[in-house]
Amino acid sequence: MSKCRHTALAILAALVVLMLPVPSVTAAGPSEPLVQRIEALESGHPLRVLGEPLLAGETLSRFYENHGFQPAWSSPVHRRDLVEAIRQIANDGLNPADYHGALLSELALRARGDLPEDMQADIDLLFSDAFLLAASHLLEGKVNPQTIHAEWSASRQPQDLAVTLADALRNNTIAATLDSLRPTHRAYAKLMEARNRLTPLLGHPWLPIADGPSIHPGNLDPRLPEIRRRLTALGDIQAPADPETTVTDPTLYSEDLDLVIPSFQARHGLEPDGIIGKKTLAAVNLLPVERIRQIDASLERWRWLPQSLGEDYVIVNIAGFGLQLVMDGREALRSRVIVGQPYRQTPVFSDRIRYLVFNPTWTVPRKLMIEDLLPLIIRDPGYLERQGISVYQGWGAERQEIDPATIDWSSLSRDNFPYQLVQAPGPLNALGQVKFMFPNPYAVYLHDTPGQYLFGRQERSFSSGCIRVEKPMELAEQLLAGAPEWNRKNIDRLLEEKTPVTAVLPDPIPIYIQYWTAWVDEDGRIQFRDDIYNRDFRLLAQLRQAVSGEQQLPTPVVATDLTTATGDQ
Repeated sequence: MSKCRHTALAILAALVVLMLPVPSVTAAGPSEPLVQRIEALESGHPLRVLGEPLLAGETLSRFYENHGFQPAWSSPVHRRDLVEAIRQIANDGLNPADYHGALLSELALRARGDLPEDMQADIDLLFSDAFLLAASHLLEGKVNPQTIHAEWSASRQPQDLAVTLADALRNNTIAATLDSLRPTHRAYAKLMEARNRLTPLLGHPWLPIADGPSIHPGNLDPRLPEIRRRLTALGDIQAPADPETTVTDPTLYSEDLDLVIPSFQARHGLEPDGIIGKKTLAAVNLLPVERIRQIDASLERWRWLPQSLGEDYVIVNIAGFGLQLVMDGREALRSRVIVGQPYRQTPVFSDRIRYLVFNPTWTVPRKLMIEDLLPLIIRDPGYLERQGISVYQGWGAERQEIDPATIDWSSLSRDNFPYQLVQAPGPLNALGQVKFMFPNPYAVYLHDTPGQYLFGRQERSFSSGCIRVEKPMELAEQLLAGAPEWNRKNIDRLLEEKTPVTAVLPDPIPIYIQYWTAWVDEDGRIQFRDDIYNRDFRLLAQLRQAVSGEQQLPTPVVATDLTTATGDQ
């Protein structure tokens, strides 16, 4: 415990024993100590009370100005409710210490009797500051995603937390108000439940199981008893009703593991072949605290999203290589996807799918033209013709098609490439037969692909940033269900014509492109995936840092769109 904390508690212990209602100032006027402290805060002075910094800044000032500079926490019920809510916030992957948790608990246990007005003001400020910080972090996350990911665009919808606190005090709903600020999506609650199930394992021994030969069904191996113990602790093996019940030979890979091992592999994104090899053993060795950290990172990313995603939406999990379409609040489609390579990462942002293009052409992005295609064209002059790619120069009415044989490709470079490469519709087109458009600064969209075989891989980070969909026609049919003219029969007829056709959605549908390395599936199983872009590490480093400096808490805004795009692809 810090020296400041010891000093603060010593002062309190000398003054008080058990907390009773803090006497409020008379109705004749404001609390002068509160006025002085808020004035100091507004003048830019860093303010510490009882050894703790006040971090809610302008929102804290606005709350007390609206409250007439009167103490707000005179009710012991309000104080106890907040102390318990702060204790419970650990289940969200947040640290109660960021919200004065230990000091507030000491105050609730020790404070009693009449206190000097200065002490009343300090206690009141601490409780208000704790509520406002916790409310802000539950509502929109503790970490600003744009400070760790230049390409990350979150969809935050802040609110005036000074008003939120006033309402909670007036309505006696401290805990309920904080709970209402959590994401309402069931996925968030499921992650919290999964975290609670893993927390008891933190004190258990979890030493690395030694490497060795792969373990196949029917093999005997001395590592299997410990593997069985861990899979039981993790819930993959159901514990026997009778604790005395044991398998005949725990060192044998017997039939009772035939379904358990593939299921464990699948929920870790591994090939479910039933063979306990290096990757499966690494997943078994994953410490409970490492699993909890993955959950904490995913919980924080949920807090970056709007509290409600709506009734109709598409959601893509980059790290999970999956897409889900929800219509009328229910899953309508699930599809595997291919995402960007680690050096061409798919960005995270939210937008709306506005139209589809059947039989699309593909205008090759400039970066891909220079870095990927130019070396191929130099080595193989017939490449463009075989791929159905035409060369153009100029724009608009001045655009002209150029014979690729007349171009000295070896003389071109990043600074000297005055052409556009456009691939015609057809079976070789990189976008397949349909693309799903939501114009954005990253030039990223969903599309079909001729390389369907890649969807058989467990890890699917092969693209240059866009998202390839395994079931594009099923997705198109669902999105266009509100437009009878775009039924599957008409779509199939258009595809045969090989001519680009645009289909505008009757109602644009939100799309959320996100990044979660841990989630709970529809069967209640916690899923873990590799951090393919090494984003968890950076996020967790900031999530674990103590809160410092004035926090920019939410202020009232009018949400006009789903996206607040910044950064680059």
